[in-house]
Amino acid sequence: MLLTFVSGAHADNFTGLVKKGNEAYESGDYQKALDFYHQAEVERPETPELNYNMAGALYKDGKYEEAVDKYQSSLNSDQMDEVFRGTYNLGNVYYRTKEYQKAIESYQKALEIKPEDMDAKYNLELARKMLKEQMKPQDQQQQQQNQQQQKKQQQQEQQQQQQDEQNQKQEQQQQQQKSQDQQQQKQQQQQQQQKKENNEMSKEDAERILNAIQDDEKEVQEDQQRYKASGTYRGNDW
Repeated sequence: MLLTFVSGAHADNFTGLVKKGNEAYESGDYQKALDFYHQAEVERPETPELNYNMAGALYKDGKYEEAVDKYQSSLNSDQMDEVFRGTYNLGNVYYRTKEYQKAIESYQKALEIKPEDMDAKYNLELARKMLKEQMKPQDQQQQQQNQQQQKKQQQQEQQQQQQDEQNQKQEQQQQQQKSQDQQQQKQQQQQQQQKKENNEMSKEDAERILNAIQDDEKEVQEDQQRYKASGTYRGNDW
């Protein structure tokens, strides 16, 4: 539905341009309608009713982002019927672009103005249904991502556990090797000590043997001297 403009007895240039734009719109020539609307916009910039008509032509021409801007501009009107129509059609644009949450919000605002409007109620429920359907793949994708993340976390925990076990095993081996090294070192020290003690005993024995030999030699010499002193002469003494 397009908004028309009522003028005095003499239609000004603005009203004529809007009328030509509306005629082009009704004939399905939306680009031509936009051309007339743009010319009218030069005459009266920021006119809510004109913004509403331009939004409708943009919507029909598939220029949805521009249509959103013009519908939002049309909400500056002080006429609640016009605000309702702008809000309702803004919901339609969001529905067309599959922005269902924004569409729901727009239909809800429209129903705040006209609570009994059946079209707004129907479109609101339809947008809610489509939003629910839209969320299903996202929920499934999120679930898959959660499962993958959980699996990855389990793998990381398992790898960490294996690494910890390996580190513990290496530490035990190092401790065992250290213990063996210490035991071997102790045995070597004991052997060296025993060898040293044996060497010292051999030296003492050698000294005792040497002393014994010297004592024996001394006794022999003494015996010889005593024998010479006590010997008798058996030859003739003359």
